[in-house]
Amino acid sequence: MILPILGYNHPILRKKADIIDKDYPELLQLIEDMKETLKKSEGVGLAAPQVNRSIRLFIVDARYYASKYPETNDFTKTFINPEIINFSDNLVYMPEGCLSIPGIYEDVARPEIITIKYFDENWQEHTETYSSILSRIIQHEYDHLDGILFTDKVPMIRKVFLKKKLENIYNGDINIEYPMIFAKKKIKQK
Repeated sequence: MILPILGYNHPILRKKADIIDKDYPELLQLIEDMKETLKKSEGVGLAAPQVNRSIRLFIVDARYYASKYPETNDFTKTFINPEIINFSDNLVYMPEGCLSIPGIYEDVARPEIITIKYFDENWQEHTETYSSILSRIIQHEYDHLDGILFTDKVPMIRKVFLKKKLENIYNGDINIEYPMIFAKKKIKQK
């Protein structure tokens, strides 16, 4: 089932998400629904808070970047209760966008390399190190679990230029190809 995505500054997007355990109700169905939603919205990552579930879960399907970044070929993963345990000192600027903030892309500085500990959908624990585009996607989704949006990392001068666009998203005054719920208007659009 395709789930509606919460729009910019919806209160759920600003909450710190809760840790879950193996008994979380219908977790595997939620993961499948998130995968279907991600495919429909043509994104590369989706965090549970974006679909109105304030839990520490996100998925990544980075195959969109396979032609430019070979390491993304067949890269699809589920991250449950992730914890980034190491960040490199080297920061890299790259443009980012977000399904909750459609139509806006801005350069964001992020550590080039991270090490993350997490559980997969089978509750197998992993500790892995990522760099380049995979590191960026993972950090972006991880931020959602702490109530952080990529626009929070944009320099203030750029935020001034984005103000009207962000207000439009907040109010639901946009056209998108996937269902959304907006902070000000509790409506869905397709």
